Amino acid sequence: MKRTGMPKFLQWLGIGVAVLAALLWVAGQIGLLAGTPPSELGVRNGKLVRPLETPNSVSSQAGLWPDHPQREYADIAPLALLRGDGPATIARLKTLLATEPGATLIDSRADYLYVQYTTRVLKFVDDVEFWFDPGNKVIQVRSASRIGRSDLGTNRQRIEALRQRLSAS
Repeated sequence: MKRTGMPKFLQWLGIGVAVLAALLWVAGQIGLLAGTPPSELGVRNGKLVRPLETPNSVSSQAGLWPDHPQREYADIAPLALLRGDGPATIARLKTLLATEPGATLIDSRADYLYVQYTTRVLKFVDDVEFWFDPGNKVIQVRSASRIGRSDLGTNRQRIEALRQRLSAS
């Protein structure tokens, strides 16, 4: 007798994958994948918070922690100032961030911005900070995922895309 169709175990596997995907989507929609907002963000003694211990954050100040296990992965260049003006660069960043999908401005000062990025489908949240460092005449940046062990390069890609948009303005 000739068998037709998909073997039963593949049918069940497909159903299991579909159910798992649906549960993951529901978890994201009700906020279970958003993580907890960090309480230690901001600038202290001329530093943003150190990068995370896992490969899901970038920081232009990663070099300040030479023994950090993710220092090399996390290292990213600071943003250049527009016409040498820190507050004007922060203001321009604020304007650019207003058009970024999923970006919500949480804190805005003349020398500092804190933005939360929320992904569209699963509602993961990343915390991003920009600080005008007057001593080094740059915009220091830190971008970190709240949950997970890897961000698949998302934080770095986001900062590099903003760097391009900023330099083109």
